Amino acid sequence: MRIGELASRAGVSIRSVRYYEEQGLLASTRSPSGQRHYTDEEVERVAFIQRLYAAGLSSRTIVELLPCVDAPSRENSDSALERMAQERDRLSTHIDDLLRTRDTLDALVATARAHREQLGTAVAG
Repeated sequence: MRIGELASRAGVSIRSVRYYEEQGLLASTRSPSGQRHYTDEEVERVAFIQRLYAAGLSSRTIVELLPCVDAPSRENSDSALERMAQERDRLSTHIDDLLRTRDTLDALVATARAHREQLGTAVAG
């Protein structure tokens, strides 16, 4: 199938398919005229890549995980599980940082509201 059909069947843009190929996440064969051709298996691969992106993984990390899919083995599986655990820890740390940032912003909003209330009382008095 050509790139447009793959993109349509996988629910992504043609640009995304090209990007996946540039990043080494997806491979195609080329026709004599240079058009990309894909197999039916690439539809599921693109869907899998989309799930990995939705999980917050970068293309660099996804490349590290693909050997588990392309050449399943205990070693590849162990490596993938370890890498996903590292990414989960990274995301947890980021979430903690965001929560602290939100708490700081909440405190600033509360201070600003209290200040505004004092201004309203001073003007009315």
